[in-house]
Amino acid sequence: MTKVLSGKVALITGGSRGIGAAIAKQLAEQGANVAFSYVSSAVKAEALVGELENAGVKAAAFKADQSDAAQVTKLVGDVIAKFGRLDILVNNAGVFETGVLHLTEDTSNFERQYAINIQGVVAAIRAAGRVMGDGGRIISISSVAATLVGAPGLADYVATKAAVEGYTKGAARDLAAKGITVNAVGVGAVNTDMNPEDGPISDWLKGGTALGRYGRPEEIAAVVGFLASPAASFVTGSIVIADGGFSA
Repeated sequence: MTKVLSGKVALITGGSRGIGAAIAKQLAEQGANVAFSYVSSAVKAEALVGELENAGVKAAAFKADQSDAAQVTKLVGDVIAKFGRLDILVNNAGVFETGVLHLTEDTSNFERQYAINIQGVVAAIRAAGRVMGDGGRIISISSVAATLVGAPGLADYVATKAAVEGYTKGAARDLAAKGITVNAVGVGAVNTDMNPEDGPISDWLKGGTALGRYGRPEEIAAVVGFLASPAASFVTGSIVIADGGFSA
């Protein structure tokens, strides 16, 4: 693979496993030095750092709680202090929780998802937008459910992802003057710990896709790799759908 990101520094939130780890490896393969955040598993984080360094790039893991906007802002500053620059931000950290609205008065699920899926993303975009230069890339992982709900119990989650997509479009307008592109990837069912391909609703999800299967984290990472590359210089304010045809 051509090292089109050589000399660049990328930050992936929630990058120690699943889609985030696949994105970290993809960007490292393209030559970027990689920083990523994690919240609980230091062992997994350090293992990934070693793997990325073995690929010939610089790497570092930072513990940061995505639900705390102050920690997210500090994370961006810590990456600048460590690497001297930031060129690519991937907002990958997120949570997925369900619940039928009228069956509970407890709003804690929504509040947690709002803090992580929206406020953490907004804090990262604002902090990165202040320090990135021309050619900067901001990419947020969204969900095809933002516009195609498909089942009950998803309203709280859907609201957060729809907000991410709206913010992506607004930020693309604001940051275009600095030469920074801002995009999102609308992800369908992907085989991760959060949504395993043998989970309780996996048959329904597989049956709803044109390809009849779950996606692999590496397939989402490939889309992010394109959006982070110079080849995507004219793509901004876009929601790129990678859902195996679920929304077709």
